[in-house]
Amino acid sequence: MTQTTKNKPSRQAIAKSQTPSRSARPCIWTQAGVAPNKDCTHYHDCTTCKYDTAMEKQAAAGKHLSWQEALRKRDSLDRTCRHTLTGRAAHRTCAMNYNCFRCDFDQLFEDTLSPAMAHSGVHMKDIKGFKLADGYYFHTGHTWAGIDSGGIIRVGMDDFAFKVLGGPDGFDLPLMGQELNSGKPGWGIKRNRNLADVLSPVSGIITKVNPAVTASPGLPEQNPYEDGWLFTVHNSDLKGAVKHLMADEKSMGWLNGEITTLEAMIETVTGPLSTDGGLLMKDVFGNLPALGWENLTRRFLKS
Repeated sequence: MTQTTKNKPSRQAIAKSQTPSRSARPCIWTQAGVAPNKDCTHYHDCTTCKYDTAMEKQAAAGKHLSWQEALRKRDSLDRTCRHTLTGRAAHRTCAMNYNCFRCDFDQLFEDTLSPAMAHSGVHMKDIKGFKLADGYYFHTGHTWAGIDSGGIIRVGMDDFAFKVLGGPDGFDLPLMGQELNSGKPGWGIKRNRNLADVLSPVSGIITKVNPAVTASPGLPEQNPYEDGWLFTVHNSDLKGAVKHLMADEKSMGWLNGEITTLEAMIETVTGPLSTDGGLLMKDVFGNLPALGWENLTRRFLKS
């Protein structure tokens, strides 16, 4: 009778590891057949994941294989790239024997390809003509934070802000390496001679400023949740960074309340609104300058 050694996975484990997880975010330890079925709850940011750290310590102590060692047990033709196994990239064979730190593709993927893919195809909810992105976290100052694969926090302003204030002429964006604090002024927005501070939804260090917005300040108004993001932030405590923000039904209820407040403000200038919403659809300030830039930004941007 053949016995399975302590550090050698069984045939059943290997077969299981070659069956892709049905999870939207499969953990690499499960995909390698080392751990039971587990979803990734840390946005594939393994470097700051407590589960990954604990599993690595157990592997170093000889309690089980590392995910790299388990995958190396496979036939060379079945050595699939870890980014494919975790559902973040199209099929690709690993050519580096799971020495990811030596892999040019791994570096390219983490720095460029993964962030580029993360903000495309966002599903939207429509609330009285205002868009709200699924899976994003919202601050009461009408900014948002979205956590991308790999633990990157992307930041922007919401659709409501741009429809109320109109298309900006420019932004006074923070520089790479600058530290932001949640709930404090993080950047500025400009329209004609009007300026306003915008509160940052999260704390962290700026890692990248969107060059497309620098070249075309009108892009965020056209596409606030996808190509119109403003910058990315690093924060090692991803869940803590967004725990005070709103998501899902809470953000929908909040936005409904903001729309009701806006309607009441408009009625003080125009009288009762028509049932089709009218001026609520785009550029409220441009259509009704009597509402006042400072009045609108103080109420909705909280600045």
